[in-house]
Amino acid sequence: MSEVGSTTRSADLDSAERRGAQRVLLLGSLGMFVVALDTTIVNIAFTTIAGSLHTSTGRLAWVLNAYSVVFAALLIPSGWVADRYGRKRVFLAGLLGFAVMSALCAAAPDVGVLVAGRGLQAVFAALVVPSSLALILQEFPPAQRPMAVGTWGSMGAVAAALAPTAGALLTEYASWRWIFLINVPIAVGMAAFGSRVLRETRAPAASRIPDPVGTVLVAAIPALLSLSLLQGPYWGWSDPRVIGGFVLGFALLPVFLWRSAAVANPVMDLALFKQRQFRLVNAGTLLFATAFFGLLLSGVVFLQTEWHYSALRSALATAPGPLVVILLARPAGRLAARFGHRRVLLAGAVAWCVGSGALAVQAGGSAHWAADWLPGTVFIGIGAALTLPIQPGAAAKSLPPPQFAVGSAINASFRQLGAVLGVSIFVAVQTSAGPAAYVDAFHHVWWAFAALGLAAGIAVCL
Repeated sequence: MSEVGSTTRSADLDSAERRGAQRVLLLGSLGMFVVALDTTIVNIAFTTIAGSLHTSTGRLAWVLNAYSVVFAALLIPSGWVADRYGRKRVFLAGLLGFAVMSALCAAAPDVGVLVAGRGLQAVFAALVVPSSLALILQEFPPAQRPMAVGTWGSMGAVAAALAPTAGALLTEYASWRWIFLINVPIAVGMAAFGSRVLRETRAPAASRIPDPVGTVLVAAIPALLSLSLLQGPYWGWSDPRVIGGFVLGFALLPVFLWRSAAVANPVMDLALFKQRQFRLVNAGTLLFATAFFGLLLSGVVFLQTEWHYSALRSALATAPGPLVVILLARPAGRLAARFGHRRVLLAGAVAWCVGSGALAVQAGGSAHWAADWLPGTVFIGIGAALTLPIQPGAAAKSLPPPQFAVGSAINASFRQLGAVLGVSIFVAVQTSAGPAAYVDAFHHVWWAFAALGLAAGIAVCL
């Protein structure tokens, strides 16, 4: 009888541990979802905010890029902070800080305060991401960690899919400021739940803080390139400030690589890139993110400025793509497990190229949604569904389990850097075009994004 009772208690304990692990996975994935949502939710309200704050497209682009630049630069150092001071503590602090900075963005009286708020928002978002992943990994045995990482990483794709509709509803029926304000109760509620269900852990012997100079360089390089791209149409492409930004940005890249190889605590461990799969997947991530985030913004701006759609109508017009992402995200993971990530990523790249190319060929000055927009949007959704959820797991898969967290952080950094480049490229092309070439400018960037998306799939197969 006692033996049976012991077995029952053991089974109950195992069941309780599984439920606890699932709760942590849910909470950590929601943390990833919330900060990823804020990368793209502003897109749908881009023209509305520009009109409300009486600012130019070039200046407003920093509302997107400030978040992405700071987020990318601080992801890896934030992982060290979580290991050193406690994953639970850092995760909860990140959520609460994110809520406070979201409130600041919502109350911003001008674009300068909004850009500053977005940068500060990204500081706390960067605390949430690596700590959430570390909390998840500690709850799962090594054999189940790739599944957990894939689930956590797929939330970025789901967030990108839901962002247009969520942002449009808030903008249309409340105010663009609610895009930020809605984060406050969500983040505070998650922090309250996390304080009860999470357990505190630290790394047994956390290494030294990642190289501060390297961290600055990670932020400075994309910021300089983005500055030149965004200001080129206004200052003139031959302006010394524009040329100087390009030159300095590219010149700092080898400095960053040298610094990463020379110091004992690099912000980006170049040894990880000796793994061929890790190297190729991250290259593909950078290329695809450039295409994805650039097309995401350009599509919304096109619908609102050329076809004169409202924010809500724009979201509904683009909704088939996000719906495809939501429907295919999990099956895409199973396809990658069965056929290998290379085949799935290549198929996604081809679908993306077809979709973006379809927009470039079909979408013109007159609004014909069903014939000119819907087919491209569906293929774009298929491409995103077969790519975005797969890349984080594919990048980490080639690494030993102890390096899953840092590998995923590096992959997320490449995605954010791609977001900076994609937004900057689109804004530079769009603001350089005169009224007569306005539609052609969109066609040019869509062809460019089609090529970048295809190159992302090919890169992984090299």
